[in-house]
Amino acid sequence: MSPTGQNPANAPQTGESIAADQNNFSTPPNGGHPHGKGQRGQRQQKRERRDVHGWVVLDKPVGMTSTQAVAVLKRLFNAKRVGHAGTLDPLASGGLPIALGEATKTVPFVMDGRKRYRFTVQWGEERDTDDSEGRPTQTSDARPTPEAIQAVLPQFSGTILQTPPQFSAIKIQGERAYDLARDGETVALQPREVEIHELILVDQPDSGHSVFEAECGKGTYVRALARDMGRLLGCYGHIVALRRTQCGPFDEADMIPLAELEALCDRAASGEGSLADALLPVETALDDIPALAVTRADAARLARGQAVLLRGRDAPILNGTVYVTVGGRLLALAELGNGELIPKRVFNLTGLVASPDRN
Repeated sequence: MSPTGQNPANAPQTGESIAADQNNFSTPPNGGHPHGKGQRGQRQQKRERRDVHGWVVLDKPVGMTSTQAVAVLKRLFNAKRVGHAGTLDPLASGGLPIALGEATKTVPFVMDGRKRYRFTVQWGEERDTDDSEGRPTQTSDARPTPEAIQAVLPQFSGTILQTPPQFSAIKIQGERAYDLARDGETVALQPREVEIHELILVDQPDSGHSVFEAECGKGTYVRALARDMGRLLGCYGHIVALRRTQCGPFDEADMIPLAELEALCDRAASGEGSLADALLPVETALDDIPALAVTRADAARLARGQAVLLRGRDAPILNGTVYVTVGGRLLALAELGNGELIPKRVFNLTGLVASPDRN
């Protein structure tokens, strides 16, 4: 998975516009003759997917893959396009930002943001997957003291070199590392730079387990942190519990448990609520980008893919990427420089969007 590693049993997943496998999450068709009328009857029974735009930050339960989560959201919203921003393994729980419709255009801004995790390391054993789902490869009777752990933490701070786990989605000559590892091959993965903004010991429930919190940048493997700390401490270690508490602009306050989301969808189906209440606006993913309001005339040009000149005393003193609004509504992502606004991504928010009180 993205920061936390890819579970060897699962296929790789990408952030934008995932074609979700719905074999296990299909919705029975509505309408039509109960016994069917051939292909024509099947076509009548199939619900037409609709345009839904926004973010849902699922509090993913342990045991569910990210692909399954995307499939569930696609079914619940009957949405045309759904993708996620950063894979979580089945072992992990917590924030899985899922983009619907035009929000898929903003996925890279979430994936490039910081992530925060709370995880538990079990000492005394290293596993081939660096988590509890793998096979033991090294064991030790040694157990680290809190003081010994605190002493090594500075070595995992700032920009560090990290070797990804053998079971990861990194490609080696066109093949995924976890596929090669599953076939018994030992692959030579090259260390790469990752950014660790914070790594702290928050609890030591017993001599065999330690609980940490980490804030890290894109591409960091939390499983590798556990592995490398165990080796440095001379006792080995692997992750037994992992929860993502922040992903880019989204934190635990934004998360919605699956049961709560399904209940909301049931109420909406009976006319007692709206699915819009579960959505966060598309522009939530753009919190770190300056917003720029334009006139309706300029908006019309931008919507056609044409650049706009912003001159005069009221021209913005900005350069770089901005998100453009008109009448308080998201219009485009654009590049601003030398008084020229050039559209890069134009949004078409026709369809179901977040409720106004969620803006």
